[in-house]
Amino acid sequence: MPKIISPQVEFSGLLAQVRQATPEIFTADGSGFLNLLEGRWQEPGTPRPARSAVDGSELGALPMLGHNEALRAVRAAKAEAPAWAALGLDERRARVQASIDHIRPHMPLIGKLLMWEIGKTYKLGLSDIERALEGVQWYVDNIESLLGQRRPLGLISNIASWNYPMSVLLHAVLTQALCGNAVIAKTPSEGGFISLSLTFALARRCGLPITLVSGPGAALSDVLVQDPAVDCFSFVGGRFTGRALADELARGTKRYMLEMEGVNSYGIWDYSQWDRLAEQLQKSYDYGKQRCTAYVRFVVERRLFPQFLETYTKAISGLKVGNPTLVDQPGDALPNLAFGPVINARQAQTLDRLFDNASQTGAVPFFEGKLDDHLFLPGQDMSAYRAPRALVSLPRQSELYFREPFGPIDSVVLVDRVEELVGEMNISNGALVAALGSDDEKWATRTAKELRAFKVGINQLRSRGDREEVFGGLGESWKGAFVGGRLLVEAVTEGPAGQPVLGNYPEAVLLPESV
Repeated sequence: MPKIISPQVEFSGLLAQVRQATPEIFTADGSGFLNLLEGRWQEPGTPRPARSAVDGSELGALPMLGHNEALRAVRAAKAEAPAWAALGLDERRARVQASIDHIRPHMPLIGKLLMWEIGKTYKLGLSDIERALEGVQWYVDNIESLLGQRRPLGLISNIASWNYPMSVLLHAVLTQALCGNAVIAKTPSEGGFISLSLTFALARRCGLPITLVSGPGAALSDVLVQDPAVDCFSFVGGRFTGRALADELARGTKRYMLEMEGVNSYGIWDYSQWDRLAEQLQKSYDYGKQRCTAYVRFVVERRLFPQFLETYTKAISGLKVGNPTLVDQPGDALPNLAFGPVINARQAQTLDRLFDNASQTGAVPFFEGKLDDHLFLPGQDMSAYRAPRALVSLPRQSELYFREPFGPIDSVVLVDRVEELVGEMNISNGALVAALGSDDEKWATRTAKELRAFKVGINQLRSRGDREEVFGGLGESWKGAFVGGRLLVEAVTEGPAGQPVLGNYPEAVLLPESV
């Protein structure tokens, strides 16, 4: 019996729920979407079709704006800043709390939208919005002590990648507003604009000075990054774009936080905890490694490779990859998948090219997963789906050696000396996270200090984290103010004259142990 799309996640039904909850985000005839600027939903822009990676179906159209409309949005957003900053903290806190309370009943809807928009399983989509609201709630509950006498900067601008629109972008926007700032954000070009429009509409109803625009980066980046009305810029995305932005911002005095990709590595030395590693290997494939903190490079002591190979193969062989919306019969639970599609067919093709290039330059494939036809609709578009793959002995001339694939490809490098292990783990000159697996935890703790990663796990994975835990990066993986807990508040506010904001800036690099 062929599978069917579960009625509970069928897209037209979800879209009907969005129309009922937030009719203001749609055009008058209900066929298109609008941008939120100048305090109201308007400007359909030039619609650009958006398709789901799940099955290639059309979801609607991004309402793409140009430079002039973006400039209007920025100037109007800045004009809202003084009145919002003048409100008492209690009133701001009450309005952000109201926003959380209005969004919370829609969490299941948002989690299901994220399945279609960016290919998450329902479990991961729901987790994304849950983490966002729980994180903002922590700031609401603690903002008085975190903020003290600090003052808002004014207008904060945000450009973020598509993979975590709630727990990264929405979380940042609501927290920045709580601190007394007006906020503008650009919807990711690759997905998430419907769920973001829904949440922004609900928060705007509660009186938050937030603006949401869609448009091509080439047309909007000058306005959202460089315009004098923008007092602080926050970016989450690729290293190529981030490096160019860092070069521009370093010439001025604008506050910024730039989170960029890096090759996050897991080193294995003098190790025997293979069952524990197997659990971590499976966990590392969450969302098909489309995470800024995904571990994609394993640097393994050569004599341990047979055990690593056996552990890896057994752990990853059991992962299921398929269409996250399918069930056998109406009313059945959604499938328990490791992950669904990557973000689009172009990214899937990029992964193929990276894998083929590594193989042609000397790397040896040792794991190539297969897609199970029973986890898809007959004849459906599967162009964005890729099963896990892994290579060993990655040569330096391969593109993948220095690059994060941002998809389900692992690479393994074998080493004979600790110095080699450290060097291979530091190959990207800065990463957000790293891990060391060793039976000698004292050795691992000492060696961790030599790694160019902001967070290093000892026999465990590390993640971005939020709330009270500081987050940032080293080298090429981060530029600007550190965030998380107190430092996130400090990043978007001004303290007493001469008080530094902690982070990675050209004039002074602050290492994590100094925080």
